[in-house]
Amino acid sequence: MVVLRHEIGDVLRGARQRQGRTLREVSSAARVSLGYLSEVERGQKEASSELLGSICEALDVPLSVVLREVSDRVAVAEGPLIPDTVPADLAASLGGPRPGAAWRGSRGELARIG
Repeated sequence: MVVLRHEIGDVLRGARQRQGRTLREVSSAARVSLGYLSEVERGQKEASSELLGSICEALDVPLSVVLREVSDRVAVAEGPLIPDTVPADLAASLGGPRPGAAWRGSRGELARIG
């Protein structure tokens, strides 16, 4: 089972480390204690939406980017990835909908939505 706080912590830690910043620098900028930020990064504490927003701001990374990366990680853990869009030639070969229409699938099958 995927634990959301672990994925959030991993994504935040990765963003901080890619920037070459210390926990101390980010905790100061986010106005959160160093110990608490460390616990969030290790997935030991659930970050409130306000705290998560402060950390993202301190890292200069949009919250939406962090949440998308977390969502992608959860999707991978849940099973095969289903493309958000289907290439026109694949859609045509499947007798699919007009280009750009949404697709949904489960465990390796593509199905038209709507």
